[in-house]
Amino acid sequence: MNKVLEVIKSRRSIRRYLPEQLKDAELAAILEAGAYAPSAHNDQSWHFTVVRNKDLIDRMSAMAKELMAVQEGEWVRAMGRNELFHVFYHAPAVIVVSMRKDAMSPLVDCSAAIENMLLAAESLDIGSCWIGLARYYFSIKEELPRLNIPAGYEPCYAVALGYKDQRPGGAKPRKKDAVNYID
Repeated sequence: MNKVLEVIKSRRSIRRYLPEQLKDAELAAILEAGAYAPSAHNDQSWHFTVVRNKDLIDRMSAMAKELMAVQEGEWVRAMGRNELFHVFYHAPAVIVVSMRKDAMSPLVDCSAAIENMLLAAESLDIGSCWIGLARYYFSIKEELPRLNIPAGYEPCYAVALGYKDQRPGGAKPRKKDAVNYID
């Protein structure tokens, strides 16, 4: 099978990580893959902030959970109140992906960059998970200076990265009716 297709089909969200920090060269390769994502008008409207400080990652999780615990949605509220849940799954590295506010299509651009990073991580046998719940932390405006995000950008998602401490099985079956053809 084609190597790219193999990586796409084998990538799974990893939610258990070994405590060791990624090698700098591995992290650089993942970030470079993100930077090579397609973007509207080649705008490259993303910025990546690498957080490897365990105390800050834990703080981000705890503060996100405080907000999650008071949300209307039951599943979010339950996760926020779960003492065992960590928003970033105790990953040793988190990439905060920020989008340039004045870009043409920043959320799509950043999503493409994230997918490239997830696939690059898998190709290096590094676990990854796209973290949407980070938005609860990002909503605390007085906390954002801790992330040193450049002016004109706002964080949208995060990616947890680390060496895998789990090996999930195969993919769930794909929906059969997701494609139609017009010839």
